[in-house]
Amino acid sequence: MAFSLTSLGAAEARAALPHLVGLLLDAVASGAAVGFLPPLAADEAHKYWQGVIEALEGGHRVLLVAYPAGEAILLGAVQLDLATRPNALHRAEVSKLLVHRLARRQGLARQLLQALEVEARRLGRTTLVLDTRHGDVAERLYLGMGYQLVGLIPAYFINNDGQPHATTLYYKLLGAVET
Repeated sequence: MAFSLTSLGAAEARAALPHLVGLLLDAVASGAAVGFLPPLAADEAHKYWQGVIEALEGGHRVLLVAYPAGEAILLGAVQLDLATRPNALHRAEVSKLLVHRLARRQGLARQLLQALEVEARRLGRTTLVLDTRHGDVAERLYLGMGYQLVGLIPAYFINNDGQPHATTLYYKLLGAVET
């Protein structure tokens, strides 16, 4: 399946809000460790995306989304949270990599991360950090894309089973922006 990736500003994200809510609901219902526990209520997902829209308006977040070529259904998203402190303007956090279960195992997560890295370089962000549930399938993706393991934090979050679970921290140094 071919995908069309695009960056959404606040106005476009507001227009895509029902699709963004649906994507988050699908991710949480299918077991993704993205900060929410199932069952996730639609109003809670809506409130989350409203916060993302505010961050887009503030200029400290980037939102990339993926649609199947020629279609309007949203199948993936990833965010880049831009550090705002004067000593951290070279850094950003990769967050909420979401792929709808209809599009999994087709390379979409890799495409989203590659596009996000291009955007990070364009913005002068050369150090990326992220965390994911320890043992998650996403760890293979991150390692395969050159992210370096920092370590584990035990009992970092409550997993879907109601038990504390470890998170794994990664970083990637992108290097200088090419001119």
